Amino acid sequence: MPRLSVLDTTFVPVGSTAAETVAGSVALARLAERLGLARMWVTEHHSHPTLAAAAPAVLIAHLAAHTDRIRLGSGGVLLPHHAPLTVAEQFALLTALHPDRIDLGVGRGAGTDRATSHALRRSDTTDFAGQVGELAAFLGIAAWPPAHPYRQVRTVPDAVPAPPLWILGSSPYGARLAAERGLPFAFAHHFGGDTAAAIRLYRDGFRPSAVLAEPYAVISLTAMAAETDAEARYHAASQELAQLKISRGLPDALLPADQATALLGGAATPFGARSVVGEPHAVAERMERLAASTGADELMIVTCVHDQEARLRSYELITEALRS
Repeated sequence: MPRLSVLDTTFVPVGSTAAETVAGSVALARLAERLGLARMWVTEHHSHPTLAAAAPAVLIAHLAAHTDRIRLGSGGVLLPHHAPLTVAEQFALLTALHPDRIDLGVGRGAGTDRATSHALRRSDTTDFAGQVGELAAFLGIAAWPPAHPYRQVRTVPDAVPAPPLWILGSSPYGARLAAERGLPFAFAHHFGGDTAAAIRLYRDGFRPSAVLAEPYAVISLTAMAAETDAEARYHAASQELAQLKISRGLPDALLPADQATALLGGAATPFGARSVVGEPHAVAERMERLAASTGADELMIVTCVHDQEARLRSYELITEALRS
């Protein structure tokens, strides 16, 4: 059985508030801990009217204060929006407060529109590899070049031990960078792209480092399980419609399942085709096949439906089915 973990997008369901959504994230983290899942990560997006959290470090601190053991992290910090030193210090402090529980995943995506990117003082994303290098040096897991102007800059608090640094991606670029730097890699299977090819590229090009001796790959996927296939498909319509609208540049609220089902009208979407939806054992079987076909060491489940009880129950059913 592949290791299991959780990705939480903090999507605010219609009729709920941001505070209620964050409370739901706490409930999900506690459930994941009880189920013995490996980790829970949270995302970063900006200027999206129906997302509750744009600051992963803040939400991670809140989740860590309400749990005891589960690893918590960013999936991920959008590094082009931030100074690497700021990120290093935020996650060094999180690690000092919650030792051996914090992951730092970074990506190069915008996570927003052009105007918002400018408002965030977004830097040049063409130098993402350089930003990762600076971040690794500030964390103490890579050396500064001899004449680098930041060599004397101290990370406060000291990042000892450093939180694990992950590269996130949805294209071959991230796979190559993670392999070259000897870092763990997480691929966004739920976005699209050739997952198996990306993981193969990562494994084939992996160079052992002081951080990681062997490659380690996670893939995120959309999944929804319920007692019957029909019930699972019904709840999954909320997320499928939201993903479809976002892909068309039309961010939309997370609608109740009956409204989403009516708007979809039974039409198939690319997101529905890539999602794993159904009764628990069918979902577990498809997830095991996906892990085997892609070479993933860990599956990170995204379940973003309007009914929050159904969402939590889905994680329980999937975990039980995979362990049975």
